[in-house]
Amino acid sequence: MLQSLSNLKPRMNALFRPRGKVFFGWYIVFAATGIQWLAAMTWMHSYGAYALLLQEDFGWSMSMISLAFALTRLESGLLGPLQGWLVDKYGPRLILTIGTIIFSIGFFLFAAVDSLVTYFIAFILIALGSSLGGWATLMVSIVHWFDKHRSKAVAWSQAGFSLGGLSVPLVTLGLQEFGWRTMAVVSGIAIMVIALPLVQLIRHKPEEIGEVMDGIPHQPTSDDEEPRPEQYSFTWQEASRAPSFWLISAGHGLSLLTVSSLLMHLIPHLTKSLDYSLINASYVFGLMTGTQLIGLFLGGYLGDRFDKRLLCVVCMIGHFIGLMAVTYATNMWWLLVFVLGHGLGWGVRGPMMVALRADYFGPKSFGTIMGISSLIVMIGMTTGPIFCGWMFDQYGNYELAFTIMACLSLSGSICFWLAKPPKHPEAVAAT
Repeated sequence: MLQSLSNLKPRMNALFRPRGKVFFGWYIVFAATGIQWLAAMTWMHSYGAYALLLQEDFGWSMSMISLAFALTRLESGLLGPLQGWLVDKYGPRLILTIGTIIFSIGFFLFAAVDSLVTYFIAFILIALGSSLGGWATLMVSIVHWFDKHRSKAVAWSQAGFSLGGLSVPLVTLGLQEFGWRTMAVVSGIAIMVIALPLVQLIRHKPEEIGEVMDGIPHQPTSDDEEPRPEQYSFTWQEASRAPSFWLISAGHGLSLLTVSSLLMHLIPHLTKSLDYSLINASYVFGLMTGTQLIGLFLGGYLGDRFDKRLLCVVCMIGHFIGLMAVTYATNMWWLLVFVLGHGLGWGVRGPMMVALRADYFGPKSFGTIMGISSLIVMIGMTTGPIFCGWMFDQYGNYELAFTIMACLSLSGSICFWLAKPPKHPEAVAAT
């Protein structure tokens, strides 16, 4: 044990301080974590609680409330190709700055909602801002800064999303104490004060400040070392001709079918079907995202060591088991199965979605490739919440809706199983 501890410091230095100083890429990871924490806490994870209060105030159906949430995902997906091109051309910091400002303005408008028209306008701004100023743009930067430690960097940056979920009980308490309009204003201010300064830490490529990927200059390997395989970067046209591009996109979309449905409908399901109070339902939600956080760190470790594609297969099975457990839960033990199956599956799979695409297609056109992929992914993000909301209005519960979502998640494991690494045309020509 003493020997393991003595080896820990050199390993940590090799990871974080490869050339005697902290690698700037980790500052970018830290900033991305903070940005995603704020977005998740104020909006993505808290919207289920907002939905209940909106329904009480305006009497809107769950289908209508779900439609607005789904439209934010649709807008993000449709924006994806243009957003990816803009990020590749102008760099992530400019796009993040614009998105963060729009995101904040959307919250201020949301606080003044008095009709369905203003409700949907506010959602359009929130969706536009959270998309431009969020996950997809941040991942372009991280993919350019990391190779050897890419899964870790992606996972640790996405920890902010999980931490946002853990903060949901605080938001719920604020909603109950001060009301949803006040919390919307507070959220808009917090985004301006916290997220906007963090955005200024983001850099597109390490060459901009005289750095190299992972902070480690590439050196020729000795005869007894396995040579590092050459990585080819695909253009978006070349990537779109590879079957794995579409299979990963389909698998990702099916996974987010489950994730987006639960983000919208888990708290309503726990309160309306299982008779939990709003605050207790938020605790279950927080426990789920806390487990996701554990899964993220586990995924960062496993993804740099094992086949990412097979890890995704296992995670999709976890989504299936977890969703079936919460659908037919009769006691807390079933909710624990849900938290472990869905939370760990979501957490481990999350960084794989970025790292797997970067491994397969390279970093050069990554933003555009992710953007085009989002056109497929958005189908899952959009249809899941709408379908579950409509089914609830029809049947008064989520049993059939969640069962169908679970089975579709299981089918996603087949997509990842079939998504074999593509061969770049130059690599084929060289053999």
